[in-house]
Amino acid sequence: MVDVSQGTAPEIGAPTASARSRLSAYALPIFLVALIAVSGIVSPAFLSGSNISNMLLQVAPLGIVVIGQAFVIILRGLDLSVASVMATAAVIATGFSGQNSDVLPIVLIAVGIGVATGLVNGLLVTKRSVSPFLATLATMIVLQGFRFAYTQGAPSGNVPPLFRQIGSATWHGLPYNMMLMLVLAVVFGVLLSRSRFGREVYITGGNPTTARLLGINADRVTVIGYIISGALAAVAGLVLSGYVGIVDNWVGRGFELDSIVAAVMGGISLSGGRGGIAGGLFGAAILVVVFNAVLLFGLPVQLQIIIKGIVIVLAAAFYVRRRV
Repeated sequence: MVDVSQGTAPEIGAPTASARSRLSAYALPIFLVALIAVSGIVSPAFLSGSNISNMLLQVAPLGIVVIGQAFVIILRGLDLSVASVMATAAVIATGFSGQNSDVLPIVLIAVGIGVATGLVNGLLVTKRSVSPFLATLATMIVLQGFRFAYTQGAPSGNVPPLFRQIGSATWHGLPYNMMLMLVLAVVFGVLLSRSRFGREVYITGGNPTTARLLGINADRVTVIGYIISGALAAVAGLVLSGYVGIVDNWVGRGFELDSIVAAVMGGISLSGGRGGIAGGLFGAAILVVVFNAVLLFGLPVQLQIIIKGIVIVLAAAFYVRRRV
């Protein structure tokens, strides 16, 4: 007999709320494993050690950008300047003698540019009420002009060997850049989920008015979020310069959209206040697997653009469905 005082009895075979919650929590890892398995069946070369190592090398720069982008999106914003910051950092990496003795000044200058870009973005959004789209688009264009003026249109010089080591070498099969990404993910993951600042990020992103009523300086939190995004984009640019070796003015092009798509696929809400870094990294891994599979299957290069557009549409549709 059903006790009606406890509400309607669940239907036999119907998934419980807790079961649906667990399934949702593991949906991305399951999808990633299934995607890898299907790609391996279609092309056995996909699961070769060299190709897996190559994908791990590729996912690290994007993952580092996603970590920073996560803070901004949780704060109800987005950062279109990350790819331009990456390219600027990569150009700076080749602007010295190409020796390891130049690593420290390169890192300081590149990260300094990233921090300054994030600061300008944050101040435009908070103090001048400029939309995140326009603010970060403007800084993206300014940095493009700076690069072309600095390089006279064509970068020259070599990346220091240490950057080459970090960007493309491995230790027992695990890329150094992947290890760097995981360290940054842990550090900023703890900052976001375990610190007072992290709680302020979620409260501000969920409802800025409530944040102010609770005594939180929402503007300060937002500015710091953009600074984190800019700084990590600069780090990603240096890592990417070590991976590609040859730098041009467009290194990192497309990472602005890829990082946003990866974050949204990972459950970070565009309306703010929800999501985490781990989900964004799974989203980045899915994108890299998809793009790698397209190339390995011998499909036309132009199809990459089509598939990227399809992935963006699916990510947007998934986001809307999660809100309903």
